[in-house]
Amino acid sequence: MQTKTKKMTLMAMMAALAYVVMWLSKVTLIGAIVLVPAAPFLQYDPKDVVIVIAAFLMGPLYGFVISLLVSLVEMITISDTGYIGCIMNIISTCCFVCPAAFIYKKMKTQKGAVIGLAVGCVLVTIAMVLWNYLITPLYMGMDRATVAGMLLPVFVPFNLLKAGINMAITLILYKPIVRILRKTGLVEASAGGTGEQKKSKLGTWVLGIFLLITCIVCILVMKG
Repeated sequence: MQTKTKKMTLMAMMAALAYVVMWLSKVTLIGAIVLVPAAPFLQYDPKDVVIVIAAFLMGPLYGFVISLLVSLVEMITISDTGYIGCIMNIISTCCFVCPAAFIYKKMKTQKGAVIGLAVGCVLVTIAMVLWNYLITPLYMGMDRATVAGMLLPVFVPFNLLKAGINMAITLILYKPIVRILRKTGLVEASAGGTGEQKKSKLGTWVLGIFLLITCIVCILVMKG
């Protein structure tokens, strides 16, 4: 019972944090960051970082539930895209978070986290290409042929960059956030890491920094 109580508390806390991060991104310069110049209506939202960290800690099902809760609250508070935007948010987040968390659950190592996040990046890009082709004409007022012409030059790079940035930030912040949560007692402490494990953590952090810099450079190059 105590474990369930801790998980529910952690889920509620991470859901609230994901919403706050999303809300701040909409009212600060983060929300104004356009990853792909050809599509200013596509904005970066970092809430997936919080949700995937929560899913790594509790499992893919909790990641799905948090995604659903945050998207619904966003829809009834600050979103201007209605239920269609809510559906797209849930699909996008779950395609990134759930596969990553499932793989990490089966392979609880630094390597498992990297592989899971990389698979999530690929799957969310493929899924959003399909769903943007089906859904975008319904609420953007575009004909399907126009949307089809935007798939490769717009939707693919946007989703790859968004997922890549989220993966990078997750690799950088996961361990520090886990340490904080362990101090609160919401996450169980583990045995001290060996020298090899510490090197692995450093390698993961360096990978995250490198990936983040790469994504930023790609965005700057696309903006000329």
